[in-house]
Amino acid sequence: MGVKSKAAAAIVVLLLFLGLLWQYGSLDYHWDSCLKGYNQVNKLHQLSNSSGADAAWGPHVLEACPGQTFQVSLLLSHLLAAPAYTSDVLLQPYLSSWDELIKFMESLGPMVGLISKEIESKTSVIRQLALLSEENPEAELSPDIHSINSGNTEVGTKNDVEALGHASAYHSLRSMIKTELNQGVVDFNHQTDSGCRTILRLHRALLWLKLFLEKLAETPVAGRLRSPSDLCREAYQNTLANYHTWFVRRAAELAFIALPERGFFFRLVCVQSQEELSMVLTKVAQAIEVVYNRTQKALEENGMLDLP
Repeated sequence: MGVKSKAAAAIVVLLLFLGLLWQYGSLDYHWDSCLKGYNQVNKLHQLSNSSGADAAWGPHVLEACPGQTFQVSLLLSHLLAAPAYTSDVLLQPYLSSWDELIKFMESLGPMVGLISKEIESKTSVIRQLALLSEENPEAELSPDIHSINSGNTEVGTKNDVEALGHASAYHSLRSMIKTELNQGVVDFNHQTDSGCRTILRLHRALLWLKLFLEKLAETPVAGRLRSPSDLCREAYQNTLANYHTWFVRRAAELAFIALPERGFFFRLVCVQSQEELSMVLTKVAQAIEVVYNRTQKALEENGMLDLP
């Protein structure tokens, strides 16, 4: 086998590992977790949004892009529907947002598409947990939760999730956090497949994509526009790279080299210029920021930003 063939084979192996290890900083844990399968569940129970987010953000001005699998208009619609009450996030539109973001990543080519497979497996975890909770509603609370609450009637009164007593455990981010803490399934010392830990990994990836989109939206006053490859790598280095091993970081940077040029992104969101691209991506990045900040606050309040 020639030198070029060996190098190509090595890159393929690295990218395959990347797809599997993307959200993990631990290679040892990966071999255990990758044996656990989760069936994709495409439907959560229908959820309502009383936040008035659409009114705050104004009318949806983005139209569908004919012939595109990824639809930026759908992504923005789901993101705007996710914020609920004053500090919560509805999980159905949150996961639907990820469905579109996964399509976005897959559109960037097979190398980045490998990354999306790992993210998709995490959205499947949340959906599967929601389905199991819906099928077994009586198992949502641990046996001693009623005695705990009766001993302190003020527990959780400051959280908006108290208004969700009629909803399932996975109706929203805060209802999921509350239920999983009550069940004792969130381990602060060991890795588990809890919804809270899974959300944290998605949360970190969301910051990477938000920063990437913001960088793509930038229009420099002078000088050439930087390549999407460089922008994506820089966004990664400032976010997810902080949680990955050296091996995963090197593999990620290899994947980013193959990103399409800027003209591809014009076609992807049906615009003709950098100014139009900036307008569209800024709207999306701002909507992501609202969801990200609410998720960050909920996780931080419960000491979950460093779950192993």
